[in-house]
Amino acid sequence: MEYSKILSDFCHDLTYDKLPADVVEKAKICILDYVANVYGSLQLDAVSRIASAVKSLAGPGPVTCLGFGFSAPILEAVFLNGVTAEAIEAQDGLRFGGNHPGTAVIPAALGLAEKNGKGGKDIIAAVVAGYEAADRAAASVHPRHTLSGFLPTGTTGTFGAAIAAAKLMGLEKTATLSALGCAGYVLPLSMAEQLMGGFTVKVVQGGKAAQGGILAAVLAASGVTGMPNVFEGSKLNGGFCKITTDQPAALERITDALGERLSILDIYFKPYTACRHTHGSAQAAIGLVTENKFGPKDVQKVEVFTYGIAVIAVGKEVKLNDSFVNAQFSIPYVVSAAVADGMLGPAQLTEKRLSDPELIEFTKKVTVNYDDELNKLYPDKTASRVEITLKGGEVLTKQVDIPAGDPRDPLTAEDVAKKVRAFAANRDEKKLNAVIDGILNLETVTDIGEITKII
Repeated sequence: MEYSKILSDFCHDLTYDKLPADVVEKAKICILDYVANVYGSLQLDAVSRIASAVKSLAGPGPVTCLGFGFSAPILEAVFLNGVTAEAIEAQDGLRFGGNHPGTAVIPAALGLAEKNGKGGKDIIAAVVAGYEAADRAAASVHPRHTLSGFLPTGTTGTFGAAIAAAKLMGLEKTATLSALGCAGYVLPLSMAEQLMGGFTVKVVQGGKAAQGGILAAVLAASGVTGMPNVFEGSKLNGGFCKITTDQPAALERITDALGERLSILDIYFKPYTACRHTHGSAQAAIGLVTENKFGPKDVQKVEVFTYGIAVIAVGKEVKLNDSFVNAQFSIPYVVSAAVADGMLGPAQLTEKRLSDPELIEFTKKVTVNYDDELNKLYPDKTASRVEITLKGGEVLTKQVDIPAGDPRDPLTAEDVAKKVRAFAANRDEKKLNAVIDGILNLETVTDIGEITKII
């Protein structure tokens, strides 16, 4: 079966006029959430260092480096705009693929649209199609892709960015399929071990995917060919879904029910700046603090019960002056910050917060435990239970089965607008309101530069 061609042709034919109203609305909220993550990431020292490196390599160009006040050539700009989408770890995601499509698709779409003077309707269609390509590719290899050592945000995100770019460039069907094939060749390796080791290079995967997707589309437009069966491969067994998993892929997920329900509707949003596997614990801890008014000095111990993958992926401890990447992927740190601060946002990931000896010492009171009953709920529910024993002996318990932001407990446009304002720190309120209003009415915008230049 020609899985790659079927998906490519579907994405090519997808236009704004064919999109249901709920899909258009979800796409706009995804873009607004992306902007929140850009603002939040600007508070991290590592992101400032990456921005300085990019600026030193690239001269002025036609694409805005969002939030930084300078512009650059498109490949450098979308790389940086993908980094800021990813770094704060509050990006949108797909539970069924373990990927975060917005970190690659949206910077690619906005960058190319700004360069070419495109408007909101074209961007919305490109984003929806790009999510479809990234999400279906990720779903076909989930979860064995990650367990085989890859991060799907970087790998499959490149396919999504390539499709978004192909649509904004107006490529015909054959060239669009070639763009998908070229994406399979230039996509980043995105080593999962870099993340698990806490290395801050992890944050560049969205930027590399956005950059690679645009490059793939430009190559295809110039006549460079990429394999038309990039996902399934040929008799040589070299397709993406073959070489990036240690078990046979579920290729049928690439085309199953294609067009019946667009994958963007299954996207979740994150209210907290940490891996999604920590969110049930974070939400429960914040809820307990809010309801019972206690602080770290009142706590004897904290026990977190959760499902197997969460224990493996985010059960690790942190140390003093650890990397923010390790903090984002640590239930002990996330819960400790939630108890101490009553929140989990950009401020909890700064080098200053990670150098607080009292906070790091408190993390030693937190234990993460596998719970068989909660594991049985996974992957339908990513449930966690937090039990906090106070020094007087009282035990406070809260369980979250479906963390906030899931499509079954969604964040609304108003919620995401609040996230933008919260993550934007002290930015100009008039410009901030213009950005929010512009994105929530994106279909009326004729030149996206009107928005990108004031982010």
